Formats: sequence, structure tokens, C-alpha cells
Amino acid sequence: MGKLKKICVFCGSSDGNDSNVTHAAQELGRLFSERNITLVYGAAKIGVMGTIAESVLQSKGTVVGVIPQFLKKKEVVHLGLTELITTDNMHERKLIMQDISDGFITLPGGFGTLEELFELITWLQLGLHTKPIALLNVNGFYDDLLKLLETMVRNGFLKMENYELLLVDTSIENLLQKMEDFRAPQIPKWLKPERT
Repeated sequence: MGKLKKICVFCGSSDGNDSNVTHAAQELGRLFSERNITLVYGAAKIGVMGTIAESVLQSKGTVVGVIPQFLKKKEVVHLGLTELITTDNMHERKLIMQDISDGFITLPGGFGTLEELFELITWLQLGLHTKPIALLNVNGFYDDLLKLLETMVRNGFLKMENYELLLVDTSIENLLQKMEDFRAPQIPKWLKPERT
């Protein structure tokens, strides 16, 4: 993949109750700034989302927020970002985030965080993009999810090569290195047009 200039981060709009998550978001933000990586995220000023944005901004980094109009009205939007993109709906938000980013990192979060992660990795599996998708497993937060994915593999619902598309680490440095080393697989044969 090489140098990642813009990374989209999916994470919770709540703070949660594990301070390790807050610390990980702060550290990730500092590293983005040090490496001149632009943060792309959902534009909220609250929760883990707000924490990582503030960390990047305080370190003199660049932050692009993407938010649908209806969420702006709920007064959750961060008004101090480098750039704010407003969309008509959630689907357009995800399309723009996918389009402008070179890769994706998922931190702890709830339903919305998982929905974004799994849509993007499904698109990668289908060959709709070739960007690295990573999971920062802070303090074992995603251990049970990873066990579920392994169960999917054992039960024949998920191919091992697709399971391995998800880059996982507990170290931010290691995760970023895995993303830079990532090479997307060829589109599966079953998706290619049949010869006539």
C-alpha cells in the first residue's frame, strides 16, 4: 500500500468506561500528526470520536470531518475542524469517507462503528476497493468479535483469506506498519464475468 496520507477512523460517539480506549485514541491522534496523516472521521465533538480529533488538532495535525445534515442539528458536530463536509444522509457520508481515505482503522465503539467496519471490509472482499482495513484491539475489546469471526470460518461462512483481510493488532505502531505493507488480493474468480 505504501504511504498512507489520509486514514479514516471509526469509533464510538460515547467515551465508554475503559480509560485505555481514551489513551489509545489520544496516542493515535498524536501519531497521525507526527506522521502527517490526515484524520478522516465522523465529525463529532463527543466520545472517542471527539477525543481523537482533539488529539490531532492539539498536535497541529489535519482533521476532516464528514457528517450528515441531520446530525449537525443535534449539536454534536465539532466546529473546530480543518475541514467539515456535510452530506445528505449516512450512506453518502460513508461513500465520501471511503473515497477520500487511504485506509481505515476501527477503535472500540457500538453498532455504528461495527456497521462501518463490516460494510468497508465487505466492499474490500468484493473488490470494490483495495484499501487496508485495520482493527486496533484495545485492552482485548474485540477479542470476542474475533472469536466469532473464527467461528464463521470454522462453520464455512467466511473464507480464511477473507478473514485475513482484517488487519488486527494491539499496538498502534504495528497496526500502521501492517496497513502500509498491505496488498489487496485479486478479485475472486467467482466475481469475474463468465467467458462465453
